[in-house]
Amino acid sequence: MKITFKLYASLAQHLPPEAAGGNAVQIDIAPQSTIADIIAPFHLPMKLVHLVLINGVYVGPEDRATRTLNEGDVLAIWPPIAGG
Repeated sequence: MKITFKLYASLAQHLPPEAAGGNAVQIDIAPQSTIADIIAPFHLPMKLVHLVLINGVYVGPEDRATRTLNEGDVLAIWPPIAGG
């Protein structure tokens, strides 16, 4: 099944080449794939996986190993952001 996978800020460099110039790709995932399953092949440093949203709804760290996605979902991930 297909989902949209978005990485923001410094994490975007972990997307495949077809995402060059953007921050999102359509990917095929197996049914019952968890967030952890989906991000593993992208080799994201887990200390930088800070804000995780599925369809705009926050998913806490305690649920990322078990929360599954559905056809057409959007998985978006942000690193920690500092400002001033």
